Amino acid sequence: MGLLRLLTKDPLGFALVAIPLLFSIIIHEVAHGWVAYKMGDPTAKWSGRLTFNPLKHLDPVGTLMLFVAGFGWAKPVPVNFKNIPDRRKGLIFVSSAGILANILFAFAALLFIRLFSTSSSGIVLVLVYKVCPYVAQINIILAALNLIPIPPLDGSKILMGIVSQRTQYFLARLEPYGFFIIIVSLFLGILNPLMGLFRWVIVTLIGILLP
Repeated sequence: MGLLRLLTKDPLGFALVAIPLLFSIIIHEVAHGWVAYKMGDPTAKWSGRLTFNPLKHLDPVGTLMLFVAGFGWAKPVPVNFKNIPDRRKGLIFVSSAGILANILFAFAALLFIRLFSTSSSGIVLVLVYKVCPYVAQINIILAALNLIPIPPLDGSKILMGIVSQRTQYFLARLEPYGFFIIIVSLFLGILNPLMGLFRWVIVTLIGILLP
């Protein structure tokens, strides 16, 4: 992602980028909690997680990984699917919400570039050429990463809302090892083709929506 290079070469530019990038992770988690709340589960609301206050969401390791590896995570928003009348719909909609939020954030950043790339304002040009490209890139990567159907990523929860109970049980049993599997797979490049496919789909969709 070049974020560490940006820190060493342009500390001011890094500062301008860091805040919206952290917000990208936060909006992902808030979207999960908000949709769960709308579907009948108040757990996230009662836990004080329906807020954009970074202190309520940030995971130290996940934040560090964002800038080191180009992807990261926040503390998962607590969701109790037992409070949602239709559990399968809950799994699909709640899990999809974070992905959709990142796609919409990327779309907004690219739309801003499209609308203001010819502006003569210094501040606007800084946003257009320094902040928005990073915002779009990181949100597309976050959305693509979370579409991977390996627990605990959102893609696995979406899949659990579709497959049989036996497959749901298998995915649930896999979850304690999922984080290790994801890290190793990303390091070895095993997930690169799938990530590339998801990124292409997202970018194509955004391209269709952009005026």
